[in-house]
Amino acid sequence: MSNALNRLSTANMYESALRNMTSRQTSLANLQENLTSGKRVVRASDDPVAAAQAERSMTRISRIQTEQRALDLQRNAVAQAESTLGDAVGVMQQMRELVVSAGNGVFTASDRASVTSQLQGLRTQLLDVANRKDTNGVPLLSALGSAATPFLNALGDFDGLAGQMAGSAVGIPNTLDGDAAFMFQPQRDGVFNASVSAAAPATHALGSSAVTATDPAQIALTPGGSAYDYQISVSYVTGSAPGTLAAQYNVTSTPPGAPLNGANPFTSADYVPGQPASIAMTAIPGLRLNFTGSPQLGDTMTLALKPSTSIFDTVDTAIRDIGSGSASAATQAIGQALANMDRGLERLQSVRSYAGELLNRADRISGNQETRGVQLEADRSRAEDLDMIQGISDFQNQQVGYEAALKSYAMVQKLSLFNFIS
Repeated sequence: MSNALNRLSTANMYESALRNMTSRQTSLANLQENLTSGKRVVRASDDPVAAAQAERSMTRISRIQTEQRALDLQRNAVAQAESTLGDAVGVMQQMRELVVSAGNGVFTASDRASVTSQLQGLRTQLLDVANRKDTNGVPLLSALGSAATPFLNALGDFDGLAGQMAGSAVGIPNTLDGDAAFMFQPQRDGVFNASVSAAAPATHALGSSAVTATDPAQIALTPGGSAYDYQISVSYVTGSAPGTLAAQYNVTSTPPGAPLNGANPFTSADYVPGQPASIAMTAIPGLRLNFTGSPQLGDTMTLALKPSTSIFDTVDTAIRDIGSGSASAATQAIGQALANMDRGLERLQSVRSYAGELLNRADRISGNQETRGVQLEADRSRAEDLDMIQGISDFQNQQVGYEAALKSYAMVQKLSLFNFIS
C-alpha cells in the first residue's frame, strides 16, 4: 500500500480564499438589498414561481380597485335616483292632500279652481323630478335607455326602452326603470279614470265610485296591447218589485268587441227610488265600480272609463275634472284621483324600495371585494415579501461568515515559505 501525496500551492489557496470571499460578499449584498426593499423576491430570477404568484395577485388587486371605483359611481347614481324617487313621493303626497281638500263640502268652483292651479304647479315640479340627471348628465330614471329627457313635457309619456338594467357580481345598475315608477300597465296596475260625461238631472248627484281592479290580469287588451276604453249608458227603470227601481246599463267599448261578463245590457238588483244607491257593476272583466247618487225613475247618465297611462295622466285628469265647475263631476274626480294616486304612490315606493336593495347590494359587494383584496394582498405578501426576523438573522450570519473569511485570508497571506527563511 502506497501513500499518495497531493501538493497544494500557495497561489491555489489564495485563489480559493478570494473566490469564497467574493461569493460571501455577493450573498451579503443580496441580503442587504432584500432588507432594504423588504422583499424576498426582488427580481423574477430570484424565485420565478413566487414572482408569478405575486404578479397574479397584484393584477387581481388592481382589477378589484377598478371595479370598486366603478361601483362607487354606480352607488352614487342609485343613491341620487333613490333620493329623486323620495322627492317624487313627497310631491305626490302634497298633490293628494290638495285633492282631499278639494272635497270640502263648502268649497266653491273658485276654490276648486285654486286647487287645480296648485296641482298644475306640482305637476310641473313632478315632471322636473322625473327628468332629473346625475352629475354626468345621464337621466337617473332612463331604464334600459332613453332620450336626454325621459318624460315628455306634454303628456308625461316615457320616451325610452322600459326595463331595469341587470347588475353583476361586482356591480349594480346606475339607472332605474322610470317607466315602472311613473307609467301604468293595464294588466299590472288596472288603473282607470271614470268620469260622468252626461247626467240628468244633475241634482240627483249621479256618478260612480272609483274604478278598482279586482284582478288586473283579467283586463282585456286590444290587439295592439292597450286596454279598451268603455262607455256605460245607464237608465233607471221600474224594478221587479212594486215601488222599486233598477239600473239598466249598456256597455260599449272602443275599439268595439271587448269581452264582457254576461249578457249586454245588464240590469241591477232592486232598490228604493230616491235613496242613496250603491249598485255594483262587474260587467267588465277585472274591474269593479259602484253607481252612486239618489236616482229616480227616468234618470240617465253616461260613464266614460279610460285606462290611465301614467301618474301624469292621472294628475291631468284630476286637474281637468276637479276644475270643471260641476260639484258632482268634482266629487267623482276626487274619488277617482285619490284611488289612482294611491296606486301611483305604490309604484314609486316599489321602485324606491328596489333602489334601496341595490344600495344594500352595493355595500355587500364592497365588503366582499375588501375581503378578497385582503386575501390577495396576503397571497402576494407570502409570495414575495421578506420575513424581516429571518432576513436580519440571515444577514447577521452572513456578515459573521464574511468577517471570518476576511480574517482567514489575512492569515493565509502570511503562510509563505519565504517568511520562515532567515
